[in-house]
Amino acid sequence: MEVQGRIKMVGETQSFGSNGFRKREIVVTTEEQYPQHIMVEFVQDKTDLLNSYKVGQQVKISINLRGREWVNPQGETKYFNSIQGWRIEAVQGDASGGNMPPVPPTEAFEPVKDLDEGDNDDLPF
Repeated sequence: MEVQGRIKMVGETQSFGSNGFRKREIVVTTEEQYPQHIMVEFVQDKTDLLNSYKVGQQVKISINLRGREWVNPQGETKYFNSIQGWRIEAVQGDASGGNMPPVPPTEAFEPVKDLDEGDNDDLPF
């Protein structure tokens, strides 16, 4: 899965516990009719992927959705979701362009004027 948008925030790397677990968060604002602020976390060695990215850049992030179950001390089951990034890349130009070559405007194409309704071609379909 992927999420694409403009970087709103890049957090600092956080370390947890004595086992050296590291996490870093980034917030991307999607560019659609109702923009969404999506927080994606990068963990362990993937935290370094965010070093060269700055607020305002247009990016595409490859993500995995993670979910887990937890039973609290009162015996209630709770569920948690997270969005974990594993690759990030800068997007050049606008979000709709991608890597497609430009297409000439419709006016550049001339309609066929000398089409004879009686002409039959020899195509089998």
